[in-house]
Amino acid sequence: MRLDDLDPSKNVRDQGRRSGGGFGSGGGGGLGLLLSFLPMLLGRKMGCGTILLIGGAALAFMYFSGGGLQLADGVGSSSSQSANSGANVACDTQEERFACQVLASTEQTWAKLFQQQGQRYRPTTLTFYDQSGQSGCGAAQAAMGPFYCPADQGVYLDTSFFREMSTRMGAKGDFAQAYVIAHEVGHHIQNLTGVADQVRNAQSRASKAEGNALQVRMELQADCYAGVWAAQNANRMEPGDVEEGLNAAHAIGDDTLMRGAGQRPVESMFTHGSSEQRMAWLRRGMQTGDPSTCDTFANGAV
Repeated sequence: MRLDDLDPSKNVRDQGRRSGGGFGSGGGGGLGLLLSFLPMLLGRKMGCGTILLIGGAALAFMYFSGGGLQLADGVGSSSSQSANSGANVACDTQEERFACQVLASTEQTWAKLFQQQGQRYRPTTLTFYDQSGQSGCGAAQAAMGPFYCPADQGVYLDTSFFREMSTRMGAKGDFAQAYVIAHEVGHHIQNLTGVADQVRNAQSRASKAEGNALQVRMELQADCYAGVWAAQNANRMEPGDVEEGLNAAHAIGDDTLMRGAGQRPVESMFTHGSSEQRMAWLRRGMQTGDPSTCDTFANGAV
């Protein structure tokens, strides 16, 4: 994907590079610990968030489905200040610079789409951390993978995740990385539009299986929004980018992850959607470029 002409977004933070330990509960655990807890993690709602374990290596996306725009005064602000109190030097490596350019592209795209609806887009903040960090939703750890925290409306990323995607998942390419970031920005769109709050409220009254099904629709909509972003930037796409994105979407389907971890796929335990569903909704966004086609909550949409 050609983004070299874009200036990196200014809505970025860097919590600094560390050799271990760091904020919160960052010392210990990691991929091996997550893998050992795989059956439990796949079979429960996570309260503050949902962890998607990536393949046998137990990498993860994480979406925190609570809080957000309806938090009580002060809850998000102090946490956000803590999260942004690190070195504050960002976009200074090749991987970080690309992520910052992707973020800049999403800002341009969603600002235009919101303006077409007579609304103003408020961008998210991308925070880099190394191994461990702190977000408005609590500790950030590399094993979580990229995640969105509605409490401070921020995306959190340890760029080592991209190397794990490439080497352990076979999800290679710069567009696969861009898709990950655009997906998390998709969760920010859900927060801004109020969808996240509606789903959270519905989940509070639902059974575990029903809550998981709602979360699947959230994740698939974020995939579709990532596809919309890609379609709106079709002039920047290169040969093979579509395939890279669809390959990444397939690699993080719940059924693929469960099989990779030696588990039998059980649909009621899905929290992010099957590989086919994730590919289908990413493809829909790519084909239409229209966020109104991303209503995964409509009857029969999933």
